[in-house]
Amino acid sequence: MKMKDLGVLSGDVMLFGGPYSNMQATTAALNEAIALGIAATNVICTGDVVAYCARPAQTVALVRDAGITVVAGNCERQLAAGAMDCGCGFEDGTTCDLLSAGWYAHVDKEIGAGDRAWMAGLPDVVVFTHLGRRVAVIHGGVTDIASFIWSVSTDAAFSEEIAALQELVGKVDMVVAGHSGLAFIRDVADVRWVNAGVIGMPAHDGTQDTCFAVLSDRGVDIVSLHYDSDAAFADMQQIGLRQGYDRALMTGYWPSEDVLPPELRLPDFANG
Repeated sequence: MKMKDLGVLSGDVMLFGGPYSNMQATTAALNEAIALGIAATNVICTGDVVAYCARPAQTVALVRDAGITVVAGNCERQLAAGAMDCGCGFEDGTTCDLLSAGWYAHVDKEIGAGDRAWMAGLPDVVVFTHLGRRVAVIHGGVTDIASFIWSVSTDAAFSEEIAALQELVGKVDMVVAGHSGLAFIRDVADVRWVNAGVIGMPAHDGTQDTCFAVLSDRGVDIVSLHYDSDAAFADMQQIGLRQGYDRALMTGYWPSEDVLPPELRLPDFANG
């Protein structure tokens, strides 16, 4: 596994996952960092720069030009390897698995050799020290890049990932992850696990806003991100990405719940 050590970071740190080819959300997140006075050296993405939405090449360009730190997501690893699917870990035949064929084909067509080479060089783990806390940033998990770790996952699931991570990088006080798409904060023994959420897709909560996390002297805050979701939806409509993730940008509900554990599914699921 590739590791990158950023050393000691001073000032607030912004963390977010899943730009998901959503050019408008990525623009909004980068502008928010500027508005908050957070330098590019203190902005970290947990991966999956490309996925469901319409503008993968433009989104990668925004991220690369911004000079922020990016952890490899499964989408980056798969594209760099020339793989034929996203490697998201969806069970075969589920709605998420079937829908992924459409958006991954679009991403695969749009991303060129230069961006794939950049993806191949991304680290699997980023570590840094902030206000005396040692923090490690990963995508899904260490045992599996596409591990889905949820707020309701067992203590054993967290402990397994933390142990594997600490075997690689040494003692950490905090883990920041992405992949699952839902932000949460959970303490397991003496380690705080933070899912920073994703900026490219709503959190299956009926709102169009997405979110990111900020580390500061106050601790960890999950912050809402408002962006031009109408324009992102129109982009998806224009190029024919109409399998359901387009509607999710507007309704705030994912096109399927089959990836979610039962405890996180909505009582009366509505996908618009």
